[in-house]
Amino acid sequence: MSDYETHTFDVLVIGAGGAGLRAAVETEAAGATTAVVCKSLLGKAHTVMAEGGIAAALGSVWPEDSWQVHFRDTMRGGKMLNNWRMAQLHAQESPDRVLELESWGALFDRTPDGRILQRDFGGHRYARLAHVGDHTGLEMIRTLQDRAVAAGIEVFMECKIIRLLTDPSGAVCGALGLWRESGQFVVFHAKAVILASGGIGKTWKFTTNSWEGTGDGHALALWAGAELVDMECIQFHPTGMIWPASARGLLVTEAVRGDGGILKNRDGERFMFSYIPEYYADETADTIEEADKWYDDKTFRRPPELLPRDEVARAVNAEVKAGRGSPHGGVYLDIASRRSPEYIRRRLPSMYQQFKELADVDITTQMMEIGPTCHYAMGGVRVEADTEASTVPGLFAAGEVAGGMHGANRLGGNSLSDLLVFGRRAGIGAVEYARGLQHPPVPDPGEVEAAAAAALGFFDHGGPENPYAVHQDLQEAMQSLVGIIRTEADLVRAVELLDELDGRARAVAVEGPRQFNPAWHLALDLQSMLAVARATTLAAIARRESRGGHTRDDYPDPDPEHFGKLNMVVRLDKGTVTVTERPIPPMPDELAALLAAER
Repeated sequence: MSDYETHTFDVLVIGAGGAGLRAAVETEAAGATTAVVCKSLLGKAHTVMAEGGIAAALGSVWPEDSWQVHFRDTMRGGKMLNNWRMAQLHAQESPDRVLELESWGALFDRTPDGRILQRDFGGHRYARLAHVGDHTGLEMIRTLQDRAVAAGIEVFMECKIIRLLTDPSGAVCGALGLWRESGQFVVFHAKAVILASGGIGKTWKFTTNSWEGTGDGHALALWAGAELVDMECIQFHPTGMIWPASARGLLVTEAVRGDGGILKNRDGERFMFSYIPEYYADETADTIEEADKWYDDKTFRRPPELLPRDEVARAVNAEVKAGRGSPHGGVYLDIASRRSPEYIRRRLPSMYQQFKELADVDITTQMMEIGPTCHYAMGGVRVEADTEASTVPGLFAAGEVAGGMHGANRLGGNSLSDLLVFGRRAGIGAVEYARGLQHPPVPDPGEVEAAAAAALGFFDHGGPENPYAVHQDLQEAMQSLVGIIRTEADLVRAVELLDELDGRARAVAVEGPRQFNPAWHLALDLQSMLAVARATTLAAIARRESRGGHTRDDYPDPDPEHFGKLNMVVRLDKGTVTVTERPIPPMPDELAALLAAER
């Protein structure tokens, strides 16, 4: 092995968002030497962009709330594709994780009598989201970061992991990284590795994701032999900015609708009443009068604007397609006619500032133009619910990079509590695994050399391709062919284009030195994005129905008797991505009894 910079730890955590930091805090507290590696700077993880709140059945506002109701809402929102054990653990443990975060210094908004205030979000029967204005993710990262730094956890910033390392048995035992500043390689040896690297949104043209969301963790796991699950299920958030063009895709938090905002088409019609699915008809208001009454007395027929995100996104898309959209191809989100300027500025300070600075729109007096934007990957590494262990020994995953918890569609607010619950569980699982090893695993030196040589290869050949052009064409293909509405013909065409793009990506030539070379970094990111694009597209072809974040125009209805009982599992077989159907394990009777609706 070449003389690379080398570090050795018990546990290596890849990603410094909510899941990664919570996992690291847990492993360090258990006495395991721990390192966190992040692609950007500490405190800049995409978690800071999560605005609305942390979903947990605290019962601060509604004493009737319970983990059982939260479980039911999560399973219904995920269209029953969820790993039910993960959904159960999440609902049961979220309140403790929120209270723990508070004990560590998180400053939540409060009720008049001093309890943690909770707000309404789509798909949640009760007001359930603990929040800090509309910048909850920022407060969560601040709190966890302070905890991690105080614990003395080593953090390696601006380091991209390009390959997981394995021992001769195939167990993961470290990673090869690249310092973004110097371009030099670094090797991490570890008894266990936790992936907490976030999402894949930069594979699409319009996304709420930051520049880091290139699917690195999904691809690293796939290349190491792990299985991915539910990759066809991509959440398009119904409310992203669409104007100006420079801001298109930026998130407009669901808290706007939770605090009373309504959706209108260009004719001023509150159109969501025309898109209430039978599945939610029993608890969704079907008249404006009833919906408006809900904001005063919180009867359980909530406004249709607070349906789950997949339902709202499809409705917005349908209005635009029918020619009833706003001037820039979206619809209107109106809170100005619903709440006072003082209320809006107090409850939604980030949204007020975002629209004022980027669009010259005062949301206290004007409507916002919004439209669907790629937001979240429900699919990810297939893990064991209690420990977050993947199908490869030594590899664990938590947060958005892990699949199963959210099924076909994630409810707003469940992401932040997911990070806390399963970040902690991944930490516990990784430490138990590391302590059970009789001998420290040793990576194959040839694997390190091969990965380093492949990364440097972009400097060596004189290929004609520009990484920025390849990325742009990839985003265009995924946006138009594997977007919110899909067909067999579009998906097959997408596979053909991905084949072409794979070849072009291999022919990318990078000029200049290795020191902070953005073109080189993008060339490497393209490998990850192309891997997750193929996994998503092939899984979307295999699922011949519409369910949650996966809508097939040629199969518009759900198929509960076949596909409703299956997960799509993606793996590499001799270098080829394959998709297989895996039955969802039967749910225990006591949990099944909590679900009032059939799948």
